[in-house]
Amino acid sequence: MSEVSAETANQIDAKGIVIGLVGIYIAGMSGIPYLAFLAGIGAIFATKMGANAVRSVCSYGIGTGVPSIGMLALGMGIISAMFGLAFGWMVDIPFLGPIVGLALALAIGFIVGTLANKVIKLNIPVMERCLTEIAGAGVLVLTGLSVMVAGSLEFPDIARDVVSTGYIAPIFILGALGILHPFNASLGPDETQDRTMVHAYSCGAIAMLIAGICSIAINPIAGAISAVVGLVIWYVTFRGFVKLAKRDAGAGWVGTGLLPPGAM
Repeated sequence: MSEVSAETANQIDAKGIVIGLVGIYIAGMSGIPYLAFLAGIGAIFATKMGANAVRSVCSYGIGTGVPSIGMLALGMGIISAMFGLAFGWMVDIPFLGPIVGLALALAIGFIVGTLANKVIKLNIPVMERCLTEIAGAGVLVLTGLSVMVAGSLEFPDIARDVVSTGYIAPIFILGALGILHPFNASLGPDETQDRTMVHAYSCGAIAMLIAGICSIAINPIAGAISAVVGLVIWYVTFRGFVKLAKRDAGAGWVGTGLLPPGAM
């Protein structure tokens, strides 16, 4: 790490889990469709949680494992999210769905992390914890964006409006990118936590924006609100990312434009 962390992993995890779940529950159970965007905001904080875990574990030199670990997060997340929501529907207690899904993801993440360290012998001290965090972030991102699109916690609604429509594909891909890309875009000797984390916000906002556009076909007004909120968050956070990138460049910078003809 190139600097003392401004936020601890515990603080980031607490925000990701609490805000993620609160956003999901308000959006899915309030009965007010226009509040669906809150699940997207929860997904953004969960994205930051996953990106910080990727930052921690991949700082040990995993290299090409950075994109792989993001896809792993959403692989564990989609299994856990769908199981949790289906379980809540089967027992007729939808409130349990996100909690069951999160608990299952955390368990799977810990098992995978333990196998990576004890069986594959990667011997990375933070592997178990970080894969647990990444799996938890993955399920919160997928559940949050799915609930935002469907406007409901009910498994049949999500199966119909998110899975059957194919919207689960961009949610999966953009959710994974939000977790893996911030560190991948910032890695190197000058990587700093604040720059990587603000980029996590901007990547999560892109996922919220696209999911909001998808949900316009299901609930036009709520979908438009979610898309606009996602766009505003992206604009603000990406400007912050560019500002911090200039700060960390440590030298003057100029826009050179395209190379002149014959320069290659």
